[in-house]
Amino acid sequence: MTWIMNKKKCVILLVLTLVSATGNAQFKLYKKGHDSYTNENYADAIYNFSEYLTKATRDKSLDVDVFYLRALAYYKSNNFANAIDDFEESILLDHQNKGNIYWFLAKCNDKTDNLAESLSAYNNAVRLLDADKASSGKLLYERSHIYERMGKLPLAYADLKRVASLDPDNTAVKGEIEKLEQKDSGLRSTAVSAKPNPAAKTDAAKNENPLPKNNLRMDKKEETIPQEAEAVAIVPPPVQKPVVAKSTLADFYKDEKRFALVIGNSAYPKDIGVLKNPVNDATDLAEELRNSNFEVQLLTNATYGQIRAAMLRFKERVDENERDKTVSLFYYAGHGLQSEDENYLVPIDARVEYEDDIVRYCFPVQRMVLANMERSNARMNIVILDACRNNPFPALTRSLGQVGLGEMRRARGSFIAYATAPGSVASDGPGRNGLYTQELLKAMRKPGLTIEQVFKEVRQNVLRLSGDKQNTWDTSNIIGDFYFKFN
Repeated sequence: MTWIMNKKKCVILLVLTLVSATGNAQFKLYKKGHDSYTNENYADAIYNFSEYLTKATRDKSLDVDVFYLRALAYYKSNNFANAIDDFEESILLDHQNKGNIYWFLAKCNDKTDNLAESLSAYNNAVRLLDADKASSGKLLYERSHIYERMGKLPLAYADLKRVASLDPDNTAVKGEIEKLEQKDSGLRSTAVSAKPNPAAKTDAAKNENPLPKNNLRMDKKEETIPQEAEAVAIVPPPVQKPVVAKSTLADFYKDEKRFALVIGNSAYPKDIGVLKNPVNDATDLAEELRNSNFEVQLLTNATYGQIRAAMLRFKERVDENERDKTVSLFYYAGHGLQSEDENYLVPIDARVEYEDDIVRYCFPVQRMVLANMERSNARMNIVILDACRNNPFPALTRSLGQVGLGEMRRARGSFIAYATAPGSVASDGPGRNGLYTQELLKAMRKPGLTIEQVFKEVRQNVLRLSGDKQNTWDTSNIIGDFYFKFN
């Protein structure tokens, strides 16, 4: 028995030694990339950082810095398209330097003549770096050029005037203001703020009509002494209590802002497996959400890059609004899987041959979706995953050792709903919609149901219609109520 115990200890020590050695090897790749970047050897930095990101055993807490530094290396190598991808990735992984990253994004999109995306990035950089006077002035100056190229001269002019107020001695800015005024003579008048005129106020006071509002007038010579009249009992009219309109749920939530990102992926390659319902599911759900006052961003048959960019825009819209009055919702229909305690959405361009490819080509829900929603300004985050269909990579079933999606930790103020219980799968439906989304759409249309009641009804109906084979699942730590439809 002692010999067996000692043998087990040796095996454990050997495994720990191998894991430690592997971790050190991965860290060396990171350090080589960092040193190459510091020494301005950007090609080597990009190579080493890229190698590091392919290693499943790497320390993923370093990913945010790796993407950021690789983005800078791409930027300094004039590879702006790849730089944009990595800058967006580092923002979604919550890099602390988000203000400057948006600035770099703005410059990259400017270089690639994507003016709308450049403007969006400048807007976010201005919002995040507003307290820094020097940075704010430079950002406004650069943004004015984007506005000018887009033909939005009044906005360009307003930015330049703000720069001039921050730096009155900047002759270059004054010169550009004058050029814009020559282009459009009406700009000068738009910049003059309406200031109260004390003299006008005095004149108005002199001419103010002292008479009552009914404009009746009685001169003194027309005054008469009232004659005595017979006393008449005056009966006051009955006092009526004011009618107070009863508040409704819609009144209570009238200021609530609602944002949704809805994704449906169907057009997968044959080796992954084409799905019939997800695009229909996403399209129909997007329409129903619009009917429930959501601003919806709909994405169908999306690649990894498109999902990442859409997630970034979604987060930005939510962050622009007040925390206590904002609700965010993320819906995904398509292939999904779990690996190493993370759930992944499968983009249509995923090329997964080995387990390591999952991290490279699939979109992580916990790290990139739920974490960003938790960090946003939403009072409530709703995540709905109809991604528990058949395993898209059957060759990896043995190595993964698990099917379907895993249950995620509950983030702050989140309601997370799955089409089926963790570790199990649901089939693609025979009709226009999958069974889960079909019943979700029906339940959402019923007025006066809280979100918990909606998904309870979905569970009941899906169980009944599937012959007790598909058990939906949801988990929540939300505070307060939410209604898709009011009474």
